[in-house]
Amino acid sequence: MAFRVYDFRDDICHQLVTPHIRSRFMRMEPGQVADRHSHDLGHEIFLILQGRAIFEIAGEEAELGPGQLCIALVDEPHQVRVVSEEPVIMYLSVTPHIQPTHTGRTATGEPLPIRFAPSRVYDVETDEQTPIDQLIDRYGEAASDLAAAAQENARVQRETADALKEALAAGDEEAANAARLAMWQTLSQTFKQAYAMADLWNDLTPRAGSVG
Repeated sequence: MAFRVYDFRDDICHQLVTPHIRSRFMRMEPGQVADRHSHDLGHEIFLILQGRAIFEIAGEEAELGPGQLCIALVDEPHQVRVVSEEPVIMYLSVTPHIQPTHTGRTATGEPLPIRFAPSRVYDVETDEQTPIDQLIDRYGEAASDLAAAAQENARVQRETADALKEALAAGDEEAANAARLAMWQTLSQTFKQAYAMADLWNDLTPRAGSVG
């Protein structure tokens, strides 16, 4: 990805959309109210850059202005409404970004039926060129690769746990460092494979059924 500087006055769009994170500048007009929703897998961070808005998160409300930030944690219903006479511009990020990402909520916070979104909602092109069967197969292969990585990680964690305990009990810092590094190497590979699978999932879902 090329190095680029984004400016909230000019770049009202998504800057980064990956399974790891989705980030964007968003503009809301005076009086506008966003749909209430939550996120099943991760947290959302909001930073106000211009204007004022009231955030309702998990039943609590606060008014935010420029330079102020709030967080909606996983599964917390949240909604935003603009209360200033000027538009609100905010930075927001959701991590991870794995479709459907949003779960709509009723006024009382009850979850609505799951809806998958077209890629264009996130300023991303839908892959219309790859045959759908090929996308499904790629996703299935990635799921199998993740299972293999998770099994290898579990083996290493089990085998290294005793060595780590012994090293710590003996005060052997060098051995403890080596054990910890071995555990990290397979753990990190498991997470990388999970993100690779999620990337293919995000490619597949806009074409695997109804969206909207």
